[in-house]
Amino acid sequence: MKTPVISIVFFLLASLLGAAGQFFYREGARRATGGLMGYLMNGRILVGVACYVGVMTLFVAAFKKGGSLTVLYPVYASTFIWAALIALWVDGQPIKLANVAGMALLVGGMYLMGKG
Repeated sequence: MKTPVISIVFFLLASLLGAAGQFFYREGARRATGGLMGYLMNGRILVGVACYVGVMTLFVAAFKKGGSLTVLYPVYASTFIWAALIALWVDGQPIKLANVAGMALLVGGMYLMGKG
């Protein structure tokens, strides 16, 4: 089965949304007060949930267009790269040489998985 480019694009967008969702969860947790209601009424956490609804919607759309799970799911691993870039942009967290090496390995692995 050949995976359509649009399915790969959907998974790349899902990985960006997934990283954004993690960021909003973290920010919501930092500002959360009280118990369960504090989480449920926290705008940042709700944005994180919306991001993950978007992720699942993109997953379904990608699979509907056709494509192999063994090709598409490794693309979602780029979430780790997006998370590092968001942390750099928002928090100024440095991306170290070891991080860049890990990102290169992820991209290489995604490429190799797509060849299988």
